[in-house]
Amino acid sequence: MKNVTIYSTPSCHFCHEAKEFFKENKVSFTDYDVASDMEKRKEMVDRSGQMGVPVIFIGDEMIVGFDEQKIKAALGI
Repeated sequence: MKNVTIYSTPSCHFCHEAKEFFKENKVSFTDYDVASDMEKRKEMVDRSGQMGVPVIFIGDEMIVGFDEQKIKAALGI
């Protein structure tokens, strides 16, 4: 299984949807709260050029927002 990382905030509806999708599909992931972790926020912006969340990395593939079809394709499910 590819390494999955999500940069999110507690108030982000699409972040919650993405994390629920991962849980329902038994996909382990690392979640960084960029609302409280300034270092991870900077890392997210440096890696993605994005200020909005969620920013999801599946392996080396970046997906901005909760795009279920792109996520499924990247995970091969």
